[in-house]
Amino acid sequence: MIRNIIVIPDSFKGSASSAELCDWIKAAFEKHLTGCSVKTVPVADGGEGTVDSFIAAMSGKQGVSAYKHAVSVCGRMPGERVAAEFAVIDDGGTKRAVIETASCAGLSEGYSPLSTTTYGVGEQICEAVRLGCTDITVGLGGSCTNDGGCGLAAALGVRFFDRTGREFIPVGATLCNIADIDVSAARKLLCSVRLTVMCDVDNPTVGPRGASYVFAPQKGACASELPMLDAGLCNLCDVILRRLGADVAQLPGGGAAGGMGAGLHALLGAELRPGIDTLLEAAGIDELLSGADLAVTGEGRLDSQSLGGKAAIGVARKCKAAGVPVIALVGGVELDESELRAIYNEGVTAIFSVSRRPEPLETAKLRVRENVMQTAGDIARLLAVKPLNLQ
Repeated sequence: MIRNIIVIPDSFKGSASSAELCDWIKAAFEKHLTGCSVKTVPVADGGEGTVDSFIAAMSGKQGVSAYKHAVSVCGRMPGERVAAEFAVIDDGGTKRAVIETASCAGLSEGYSPLSTTTYGVGEQICEAVRLGCTDITVGLGGSCTNDGGCGLAAALGVRFFDRTGREFIPVGATLCNIADIDVSAARKLLCSVRLTVMCDVDNPTVGPRGASYVFAPQKGACASELPMLDAGLCNLCDVILRRLGADVAQLPGGGAAGGMGAGLHALLGAELRPGIDTLLEAAGIDELLSGADLAVTGEGRLDSQSLGGKAAIGVARKCKAAGVPVIALVGGVELDESELRAIYNEGVTAIFSVSRRPEPLETAKLRVRENVMQTAGDIARLLAVKPLNLQ
């Protein structure tokens, strides 16, 4: 019998938070599957909701305090100021900060990756260091930038110079002007800090699968601008290789957040990790899965990029290792036959789209609660009819 269920979804971006999905799925299962026990774990893979997910995962643990710290930082454009929050987690020994790139440099209409900056993310790191945090995690999902993390690095003290020796802070359109780099001040600032980067994709920094060609169009870049953006990142990689000896052009995950993965790794010594794995470990996923009969995960869309490190597949991999079947509840499915086969091989047992009728996304968003609860309810009703072998 299916009795112990763990619900571990990512958000449906722009429609429902991970915490909301947890509440809706839990309510549907408890209504239609008598006697079941449902645990919920809101998760994120580095994008919006990462701070809230870490706080939810750590709150209530003995001897641990987890809270949000507010700060004023640079927004998407140089000179713009915005309010942002990051998580501070204190276990009495190590103080940890968790920062979302999207908190100050998130996707938004009306901006271009040629001119947006990650400087505000660097300011948040500076503030975390000032607070005494020696373990800093940066989530890269949902950025509007293509600056290779240069803005962030500049806020921490990395100096960029053009061919005349003039110092400047690069953005996507000016990466091609970088001729030299000095990382000494930033390395000194972070000498006692462990910096971890949560990547939600495994794309390299440059090339056809790189940051510019794959993700910049989603951020407002037109087709004619992509070669310039890619060339800028190529130049950054070339200077990094020449000055620092790090080859990050084809680094898996280097293309995350417009090349931030590569920039943080090479310029600041950050460790790149799949974002969902970082959060699941913090939540104690192995213990949570012990004794579970079923896991329910999900995200807004299951597609080819999901295999590159998105939340649902990260959850499925952990569940497969623990021998726990996994149902994926998703907003939409865009997979060809080989991709679908790969998804199942990663540990997903079955996939259910919550879309109940043909309708535009903007209309479906208005019914997301109803659609999720009805679909989860149908799954629970099926499980209640007869014990099923989901392996």
